Amino acid sequence: MLKQRVITAVVLLIILLPAMFAPMAWPFALITLLMIGAAGWEWARLNAAGSALAIGFGVLLAAACAAAMAAGWVHPGASPAWWLAFAVWVLGGALALRVGPSAWPQLPAVARWVLGFAALWTAWLALASAKTIGVNYLLSVLCLVWAADIAAYFGGKAFGRRKLALAISPGKSWEGVWSGMLGVLVLAGAWIALDRAVQPDSASLYTLLLQRFGVLGLVLSLVFLSAMSVVGDLVESLVKRAAGAKDSSGLLPGHGGVLDRVDALLPVFPIAMALSSL
Repeated sequence: MLKQRVITAVVLLIILLPAMFAPMAWPFALITLLMIGAAGWEWARLNAAGSALAIGFGVLLAAACAAAMAAGWVHPGASPAWWLAFAVWVLGGALALRVGPSAWPQLPAVARWVLGFAALWTAWLALASAKTIGVNYLLSVLCLVWAADIAAYFGGKAFGRRKLALAISPGKSWEGVWSGMLGVLVLAGAWIALDRAVQPDSASLYTLLLQRFGVLGLVLSLVFLSAMSVVGDLVESLVKRAAGAKDSSGLLPGHGGVLDRVDALLPVFPIAMALSSL
């Protein structure tokens, strides 16, 4: 299993990194549109859609993202979409985690499809807009989520005692969450120092937050973003548990599905864009 995970991860990096660093916008847009369409297909399948409807949902989602790009909605500035996603993830995420997996299927299937469509669409729009700011900014947001996940895993393994959400994800602990937050703060300090030393193509998320809000504001913002990455992970786990599925699909051998890899990114990207636009 580990070998399979590593091979899949290497293949993904070989595909994604050249597109990310390409001077043209279309390679990165094309790859991420394919990924968001696949994530849409997975979401629909997890929420009572048949095969044909799930495929149509994924195609429609990718088309909506492409239409937003064609309309000029992909840009580095402020957008109402960021703040709408901010509110929905904070309020809706808290409510979903409070009621648990048993309440999710009680929502009409159409409502679940609309919520997933909105979450995936705004996340893709924020991802594409982050790319227009610069590769350094884009990578800093991606690495925030990865650092939080890795530090939470090892911190939870070493110190985990109190379960975070036993009914949704039994493996997660509060100690893991705090370890993830600490890992993100360490990463931010190192990245800010690197920004000052190297002067990359764009400021990182961490440098922008420091410039806008000072040290205390930076720490609070990063703690909040780390917490929201956990919320994204837990919400996807809740949906899978309600559907009786272990993984969102088998598209990525050793990793599950696309949603399993991007769940924590869904709230983080639009919220990061919202904070950066202040």
